[in-house]
Amino acid sequence: MVLRDRAILELMYGSGLRVSEVAGVTVDGVDLDRGRVTVVGKGDKEREVPLGDPARQAVVAWLTVRSVLAPREGDELFVNRRGRPIGPRDIRRLVGRYGRAALSGRRVTPHTLRHSFATHLLEGGADIRAVQEMLGHASVATTQRYTHVSRSRLFEAYEQSHPRA
Repeated sequence: MVLRDRAILELMYGSGLRVSEVAGVTVDGVDLDRGRVTVVGKGDKEREVPLGDPARQAVVAWLTVRSVLAPREGDELFVNRRGRPIGPRDIRRLVGRYGRAALSGRRVTPHTLRHSFATHLLEGGADIRAVQEMLGHASVATTQRYTHVSRSRLFEAYEQSHPRA
């Protein structure tokens, strides 16, 4: 199930999905050719999010195993060894387990990955409205929680941008 777990982690960090959205992704909702995933978010709102190359590769690897465990295409993408869909609780557990292993016992949650996704996009210069859409936030005010700026970035921006710096 290592391939499944990797696909989950790559999808969560690479697309900024909520744990419930990951649990609900279907095989049909993954468009490998276009690099997109269709998810159902809060309020049953459907949206399309990007599927980056590392996540796409991980999903492709998982699909080869998944096709043996649960051959029906329209079903949930992520299943257990018996071919049954895994739920948000299972995903929280596996994220926590891998997070503790990778970060010397530090607590990592699915929201940690979502938060990192948003923060890295914003720090990389992404437009806040685009990030809002990707995260499925109804209000840009919710997305603004991720706009905290490190002190070094603050001074760097000042020095690079202000004419009197």
